[in-house]
Amino acid sequence: MTIGTIILAAGDSSRMGGEPKQLITYKGQSLMRRVTETALALQRGPVAVVLGANRALVVPELSGLPVTLVDNPSWPTGQASSLKTGLAALYLTHKTIDAVLVLHTDQPLVSIGLLMHMLDIFHDEGKGIVACRYGTQISVPALFHRNYITELLQLKDDKGVKWVIVRHRNDCSEVLFEAGAIDLDSKRDVDMFQQVLTQ
Repeated sequence: MTIGTIILAAGDSSRMGGEPKQLITYKGQSLMRRVTETALALQRGPVAVVLGANRALVVPELSGLPVTLVDNPSWPTGQASSLKTGLAALYLTHKTIDAVLVLHTDQPLVSIGLLMHMLDIFHDEGKGIVACRYGTQISVPALFHRNYITELLQLKDDKGVKWVIVRHRNDCSEVLFEAGAIDLDSKRDVDMFQQVLTQ
């Protein structure tokens, strides 16, 4: 089974005061490098990284990694444009992918173990979507059968994959991932996360 992975990394980190959250370090690695190496460790197919606002700063973090870098000039319009850009990049080079895995850069505790577990659930339960649950959220990391690519391409503005997941809950397997709630979206999030690490 060939899995195409899209890593969404185009945002401008506006709630970080302009400091790119992709460059926040955890265990000696930037979040950008960390999530990309985790995706590559699956060894199941191509990995596309969608860049935008801080491209010049983020690209060096991906040096030497066998990934496709794709620019989204429309990143200010919302997440949907980045998702479409990533899907287009995957589809141009690998039209035979069986499923698409969508990752964000700001969930530092996403691990290869979690992603492997998601693939096992995808195979064993036979649902078209596997998504992670944390708290009241069900969202990324999320895995979609290729049958959902057309619907993902129809998303607009700031509608992300969660919109597709919610519409198809009966075709979605959930994976409990409480650590997914750790989402480094603001300076306050980063400060709290670093405090936890030092306790």
